Amino acid sequence: MKPNDENGKLPVEERPFRVLIISGSNRRQYNCPGVDSKSRTLMLRMAERLPQDWEIDYEDLGNVYAREHIQSCNACASTSMALCVWPCNCYEPNSKAEPDLMWNLDLYSRLDLADAWAIIGPINWYAPSSNLKLMFDRLVCMSGGNPREDLIDHKDPEKAMQLEHSPEWEELSMNHLEGRTAGFFCYGDNGADELDSTGRPKHLKHKHYFDPEEEPFENERNAYAPLVWQSRYSGIEVPDRLWRYVEIGHGKKYSDNQAEDIEKEPNFYEKFDAWTDAFADFVRRKGKVPPNKYRAYGYKPPSHLWEDIKLGWRNVRMGLGIPPKDSSPAEQQAQGLNQDATLSFHKSEGKKLRD
Repeated sequence: MKPNDENGKLPVEERPFRVLIISGSNRRQYNCPGVDSKSRTLMLRMAERLPQDWEIDYEDLGNVYAREHIQSCNACASTSMALCVWPCNCYEPNSKAEPDLMWNLDLYSRLDLADAWAIIGPINWYAPSSNLKLMFDRLVCMSGGNPREDLIDHKDPEKAMQLEHSPEWEELSMNHLEGRTAGFFCYGDNGADELDSTGRPKHLKHKHYFDPEEEPFENERNAYAPLVWQSRYSGIEVPDRLWRYVEIGHGKKYSDNQAEDIEKEPNFYEKFDAWTDAFADFVRRKGKVPPNKYRAYGYKPPSHLWEDIKLGWRNVRMGLGIPPKDSSPAEQQAQGLNQDATLSFHKSEGKKLRD
């Protein structure tokens, strides 16, 4: 059945199972690729195959012309875990200055509402697609993120550092989506038709630099290992049997390895359907997942105009070489590190070098 977000207000035993399927390819027919992806085809196929008395939510992360993108993570946790707010407050819904697809698709809430996530995507250069990586980077806040931005005046790094060392922090920092299940299905072409008989790229002049025996993975599914292990680190259950890779299109030209060509690939659909069935069986047996204490569902970002004004004044003072006393920027300035006192915040280092 279609997802009904209002069911998130019901007791666990009264609401239906809910699954969120993510198509992680960058491709959409409404952008310069001009063709929809295989992961989109698989997403829709899975939605039809899962139990139809479940709520089946799905989203395609592919790039559409002029649509906003998932903004990158600013690595707030590396300054202080208490600066990394749950759900992420580096960006916000419907922002004109920094439009963010993660917020505008309401993905934090939809990930929260689901009992399980199904992640489907290609392997691009030994790794997940950039859009999938962006989404998971922005989910660092689900692992110990700060659910009380009022305690750090929205985004004050000095207050966040103080909070991280307080007894109160031990009660606030938790895995906010713990208990859910995630399954990962990835696919790749193992170089398509670009390799020679030795397993090296055909058009490579210095072939001794490329030893196929030293390529990163014996099992190609490990290209998605960073996403799997981030999930497990954050309390998301990823059973080993729900983490799979299937090869498709090896030895073919890329133009002959489109969604419409899947049916020509021996046993590919059968393998995908088997993964889907294993996913559904695990989710059903495990049961519905109760919501955690601090929910993304129903969350409304608070106003922070005054806090932004104060942070803007902090930026101006640092640009003038006057960082907050005893702060990390003050220590770095005293040690001659980073050399980042400037009022030209947006000017690149290369531009400054050349001016």
